[in-house]
Amino acid sequence: MKQIGVCLTSCPPGFYGTRSPERNTCTKCRSECDSCFNKNFCTRCRAGFYLHLGKCQEHCPEGLVRSDTQRECVPKCPAECESCVNGETCTQCRPGLYQLSGRCHHVCPEDYEPNDKLMECTAQVHCEVGEWSEWSPCSRSGRTCGFKRGQETRTRLVLQYPSPFGSPCPEISEIKECVVKRRKCPGGRRKNERRERRNRNNRKDKENPEGRRERKRERERDTAEREDSDNRNKTEHRHRRGHDTNPTSPADGLVQ
Repeated sequence: MKQIGVCLTSCPPGFYGTRSPERNTCTKCRSECDSCFNKNFCTRCRAGFYLHLGKCQEHCPEGLVRSDTQRECVPKCPAECESCVNGETCTQCRPGLYQLSGRCHHVCPEDYEPNDKLMECTAQVHCEVGEWSEWSPCSRSGRTCGFKRGQETRTRLVLQYPSPFGSPCPEISEIKECVVKRRKCPGGRRKNERRERRNRNNRKDKENPEGRRERKRERERDTAEREDSDNRNKTEHRHRRGHDTNPTSPADGLVQ
C-alpha cells in the first residue's frame, strides 16, 4: 500500500486500502469514521457518532439506543436492566433486583439465594458432614471406673458449612446410655474424693486470696487442737500409769 510516497504493509487507522492494476493506495475514511472497511462502510465511529449498519450517525433509529462505550446503536435494554449488551444480556440490574446469567430477578430461582452485597443470585451451599467416629469408652463424669451406669459418645466433622439459605447441618454428636461391670478405681474412692476436694480447694484459693488465708488459719487451728488433744491424752495416760504402779504398804492390809 502507498500513502504519501511511503509504502506500507497495511493502512494506518482512519484509512482503508484500495487496489488497482496500476497501484494500491490508502484512502482516508469519512470524517465521522474512526476506522472503515471502505468508503461507505465504517467499522468504528468517532466520539459523538454511533455505528449502525456500517454508518456513523448522531441519532439512532427507533427501537435502538446509543451505547457510549461501544459507540454503537444497540437494542433497548429490558425494563428491569440498568445496562445491557445486545439488548438482552443485562450487565447491571435496576435497584432491588438480583442478576443471574444476564437476567434480572425479583426472587432468585430455586437452588439459588440472594446476595444483597453483590445484588446477584448465587448457588445455595448445603451442609456436608463426615462419617461417625467410633463410640467412646463408657464413662461417667470423666471417669471410667467406680460406677455401673454411664454414657458413650460419638462425633462427626463438618466438611462443608452451609450458606445462609442452604440446608443446615444435622447433629454432629450423639450420646447413649451404657452399662458396665462395676469395678473399683485405683487408689480407692475415698482417696479420689480427697484428691478432688483438695483440687477444688486449690482452685478456690487461687481465685480468692482471702479464702486462702482463712483456710490456712483453719488448718493452723486444727493442728493446734490436735496437739492439745494429744497432750491431754499423754497426761492422762501418765496419771493412770503412775496410779497402777504405786506399791501397797503391808500395813494397809492389817487390822489393829
